[in-house]
Amino acid sequence: MSRDIKSVCVYCGASQKVDETYVAAIEELGRRLATSGKTVVYGGGSVGTMGALARSAFDAGGHVIGIIPEHIISREGQEYEISELHVVDSMHTRKMMMVEKSDAFISMPGGMGTLDETFEILTWKYLGLHDKPVVLGNINGYWDPLLDLLDNMIAEKYTPEYHRDLFVKADTINEITDYIDKFDLSGHENLKTEKM
Repeated sequence: MSRDIKSVCVYCGASQKVDETYVAAIEELGRRLATSGKTVVYGGGSVGTMGALARSAFDAGGHVIGIIPEHIISREGQEYEISELHVVDSMHTRKMMMVEKSDAFISMPGGMGTLDETFEILTWKYLGLHDKPVVLGNINGYWDPLLDLLDNMIAEKYTPEYHRDLFVKADTINEITDYIDKFDLSGHENLKTEKM
């Protein structure tokens, strides 16, 4: 029996200086996830593309869960106009809760924090801690340099070629949402938190 994705974690940025193209893309993603009935899980901030994601999903009638460590509220803000807001004690708690509440992960363009979250969720996947889908939202070719770096890591034998199969690359919001909408979770394991 097939099982649809019900909740999606979106990793994205807090910068308020990014090109409007990225803001428009994340707003469209938020609306699409909301109207397809998927819960949006994100970092809880009110600024940058994080805030744009949360507001667009919530305004479209979606269930939005924000998770933010208390010590970075002054930097990332705190989005109150969402369904659930969890203020937690650490970055580690934030990331664990985001994983536990999500059936899938989308890494949209972002900064160092987004990169950290992306590599952590991919590392946990290749270590067998979860088998949930991971999508790189390659808007404007944003992740192309990262993919070039991964090719170099493979060429230099620092990581095996199959690590390219840990995620899918999607260049448009249509590609992202089509993949998420069609993905069958049957046979994919939940996070094995006892191994963490």
